[in-house]
Amino acid sequence: MTAKPDLAALTSLRGIAAWYVVLYHVRVSTVDLLPPPVIQIMSKGYLAVDFFFLLSGFVIWLSYRDRIAGNGVAALPRFFARRFARIYPLHFVILCGAVLFALLLAATGRASPESYPFHELPLHLLLIQNWGLTNALSWNDPAWSISVEMAAYLLFPLIALGTDWRALSTPVLLALIGLLALALHGYFVAMDAPILDSDIPRTGLVRCLIQFAIGTILCALWLRWRERPAGTAALILACGMVPGGLALAGLLPETIAVPLAFSGLLLAAALTANRARNPLAARPLHYLGEISYATYLVHFLLFVLFKLLFVDGSGQIGTAGLAGFLALTLIVSMLLYHIVERPAQRMLNRRFDLLLGRKAQTA
Repeated sequence: MTAKPDLAALTSLRGIAAWYVVLYHVRVSTVDLLPPPVIQIMSKGYLAVDFFFLLSGFVIWLSYRDRIAGNGVAALPRFFARRFARIYPLHFVILCGAVLFALLLAATGRASPESYPFHELPLHLLLIQNWGLTNALSWNDPAWSISVEMAAYLLFPLIALGTDWRALSTPVLLALIGLLALALHGYFVAMDAPILDSDIPRTGLVRCLIQFAIGTILCALWLRWRERPAGTAALILACGMVPGGLALAGLLPETIAVPLAFSGLLLAAALTANRARNPLAARPLHYLGEISYATYLVHFLLFVLFKLLFVDGSGQIGTAGLAGFLALTLIVSMLLYHIVERPAQRMLNRRFDLLLGRKAQTA
């Protein structure tokens, strides 16, 4: 089997997107510190999650489509085992931390039943909390996206076994991307949800599944175009900037503009990933991408604790407070990645390999 290409630039973009989400969640506490234009940019950080969904579809198609298509149902246990080992251990550890935190708040009379509803805890343990089963985000809010990612993983074999996008012509693939983006927009209109961050418990699942599917098509296009000259990437990026620009001008709703704009960005980044002197291949950026899952999952609860300990009743933080929280998030992300995430993933993969009776393969 051919080794999976190393697209370090995409890992770096994942890290940048994770930190954009961090800035989104701290923005309300920085309105006295930062100028309004910066706060406005930070207020769109929720869109980074849409990039995650596209990137996930891209990477999963690249890593697993041929394995599943070639081996059929026999390949599914390994696929699901690998995905479980990748996302669940860190989620479980942070959720346990949230439970301890909620118990501490209850013991000190500062509990928030709305944020930590114990009757919904089984849904979070099963990672199905955002499958239309709840009315609000709770416990560790960012985990809603890995809940819907789990649903995408469960549906991916149907895509992998049902079709090979590479067998379709380029115009058909581009039309499919457009139709899926239009379908996503139509869904949000039907749900009376004006932006992609609207009513996540109701809209998040469809938001993920459609963009995950677009990501799989983008991977098929990349496989077709990856040997083309760099001008192809520039053209794709320029095309992606058109819907983005129209959205910024208020001429196109983000529910259709963002999937198209991010599709152009992702495809252009993949096509240029291995170019010489690519700034996205820098080791520090790549490392931020490696620890981005830990950053994404831990920052929200960490900020709740940080505000409880260090922020006064105004809810505002100064320069030192912001720098301190960002540094704390980075350090905790590094510790979780090296002490929990990667060791647990390796351990589970070894055990699953023994259980499945096959030699381990790199996911």
